[in-house]
Amino acid sequence: MSNMLKGIVFDSDGVLVDSMPYHAQAWVQVFRDEGIDVSKEDIYEVEGSNHVGVINIMFRKAGKKPDEAIYDALLTKKRELFMKNNQAKRFDGMYECLGLLKDKYKIAVASGADRTIVKDLMEKFYPHVFDVLVTGEDVENGKPDPEPYIKAAGMLEVGKDECMVVENAPLGVKAAKNAGMYCVAVATYVPAEELSEADRVFSDHSGLVDYLRSLAGPDGSEL
Repeated sequence: MSNMLKGIVFDSDGVLVDSMPYHAQAWVQVFRDEGIDVSKEDIYEVEGSNHVGVINIMFRKAGKKPDEAIYDALLTKKRELFMKNNQAKRFDGMYECLGLLKDKYKIAVASGADRTIVKDLMEKFYPHVFDVLVTGEDVENGKPDPEPYIKAAGMLEVGKDECMVVENAPLGVKAAKNAGMYCVAVATYVPAEELSEADRVFSDHSGLVDYLRSLAGPDGSEL
C-alpha cells in the first residue's frame, strides 16, 4: 500500500488533541440535567459518533426517546460547557510530524464533534495544516457509519485504497474499516484490545509519531 498512499485522514479528539475528557465531562453534565446518569467511560465508548448518535445511544440506554426538538438544544449546551471548561492540549510530536506529512500527502480531519469546536481546536493547535475538515455536522450519519471517511477522501480526491485513517476510538476504527480503508489506531482513552479491528494498533502516541514519521521518509517503507 505504501506506493498507493496519497491521503491521510485523522480523527481529532484523542489523536491530534488531548481533549476527550472535556467532551466527556460536558456530555455527562448535559445528560445529568436530562435525568440520565452516564459516566465519562460511557462517553469514551461512543467517541467518534456525532451529537445525534451520542444522544440517541444514551437516551436508548436509559429507556428514553429524545424529542426531535432536543438535539440542537443539547448540542448547544454541550458546546458551551466544553468551551468553558476546555483545557485541551496538543499531543507531543504531532504538529511537527504533520508538517512532514503535509509535504508528501493530502491530509484531512474527520471528527464527530461539531464544527465550532473542531475549527477552534485546529486553528489553535494546527493552523494552516489540513486541506479538509469534516465535522459531525457535515454528515447525516456519524461513525461507525463510513460516511465521514468517505466524505473526507472524496474531498481530498483520493480513492479508498489510497487513503489511510488514524483513529483512537472503536467506533472510528469501525467507520474506517466500513469505508474500506487502511486504519491505524492509538490507545488513548480505551484499552488497545478494543481497537483490534484496526490494521495496526499503537499503545501510545510516541509509537504513532515514530510510525507517521517513517511515512514521511523517502519511500514510506514502514506502511
